[in-house]
Amino acid sequence: MIQNIHFIAIGGKSMHNLAITLKNNGYTISGSDAEIFDPSHSALIKHGLLPERLGWFPERIHTNIDAIIVGGHISKKNPELLEAQKLGLKLYSYPEFIYEFSKNKKRVVIAGSHGKNTIAAMVMHVLHFYDIEFDYLISAPVYGQEETIKLSKHAKIIIIEGDEDITSTIDNRSKFEHYKPDIALLNGIKWSYVESFPTYKEYVSQFKKYINSIKSGGKLIYSEKDEIVNEIITETSKKIDKIPYSYHPYEVFNNATFLKILGGRLPIYIFGKHNMLNISGGIKICQFLKISEEKFYRAIRSFTGTSKHLQLIGKNKSINIYLDYAYSPTKLNATIKAIREQYENRELVVCLELNSIHTFNASFLKQYNGSMNLADEKIIYFNPGLIKQQDGIDITEEDIKQAFGSTLIKVYSSIEDIKSELFMIKWNKKNLLLMRSGESQGTTDLNFAEISKKISDLSV
Repeated sequence: MIQNIHFIAIGGKSMHNLAITLKNNGYTISGSDAEIFDPSHSALIKHGLLPERLGWFPERIHTNIDAIIVGGHISKKNPELLEAQKLGLKLYSYPEFIYEFSKNKKRVVIAGSHGKNTIAAMVMHVLHFYDIEFDYLISAPVYGQEETIKLSKHAKIIIIEGDEDITSTIDNRSKFEHYKPDIALLNGIKWSYVESFPTYKEYVSQFKKYINSIKSGGKLIYSEKDEIVNEIITETSKKIDKIPYSYHPYEVFNNATFLKILGGRLPIYIFGKHNMLNISGGIKICQFLKISEEKFYRAIRSFTGTSKHLQLIGKNKSINIYLDYAYSPTKLNATIKAIREQYENRELVVCLELNSIHTFNASFLKQYNGSMNLADEKIIYFNPGLIKQQDGIDITEEDIKQAFGSTLIKVYSSIEDIKSELFMIKWNKKNLLLMRSGESQGTTDLNFAEISKKISDLSV
């Protein structure tokens, strides 16, 4: 039986949250790390889990430890890892331990290049609406849930956002291979995680492994609108039930979106064609959790979306300002389409910060061609000095214009210049979309909250 658990790299974004939720479940937790920053630092202090000293100490590793959870980025030569291997202690990666903890629960895993956080949030919202207990593991907090992870000994269901990135430096499997879902969803495949999968073929192969990881006799809910998803599903010989889904019927009227349902239409807060696909996926999952379509509709009308995904961060009579992330060119294009469709009588200004190093991979960058064409004004910011420093790539403003396939795009490498551009626009009956190419990776130079407030004040 596992009781005493040691974390190697307890200060990580996901690791510290797992340590806290396990302590709250009665486990004895210890941990080490070379450096710990906020919010991890403050959270670990609050829960009495901050290591007394920073660094790696092999003497902390002993045979009374039942399990070691290993951080994703530690070195293979980490002194504590080497000592644990020498003593023959049980080692788990983060996702391996999640499976170990939840192997007697109904595991619902939601995967895909984009949309998985939104679908997970929808399902969680519906479960919460009907007071159904569940555990969860998600990439970013959603409304109604303060943390990114919740584990308990009594919940019979766990909702997992399946991540295709590599597990760790000592395990090159994708994270979602470990979960062995009873119910799996695959929403779509568009190349991302270029730093882990430098070719499109390598990236797609991870989703084949995901399908093969589904529990025999399990369910695979998949988007029939995605060509690559359909292609790899036909190649699998896994004995599972395959359930397709498509866009939910909807209409947009007077800047509002309505689901077309039997007997009428249902007003909802979220919008965009891509979200109609997400809704259909959410309905299928809930049906397998014994929640009817009618009950789903009753709950989803109060769902307001997810944090930082088409999130309204500023508004007055003249302008709506939205925040989102463009992990892939397809996501960028889909988000622009969504706002254009919802507000067809307003001009749309899109400001994109390219802040993830993987964006500048030559093969990946060219996929942005045409992705901003539907915007009335297109503005891009990037930091060439940082790109040169971190990846040795020389890239110019002209290179960005060529990659996006438009001479009308305004590209800036100066923060002051892009602020001047944004603040000089006459914000009357226009919408602004602020996007970044990544959240946790790369760096962030533009303060979107500050920009949003300034523009809201200017447009009153």
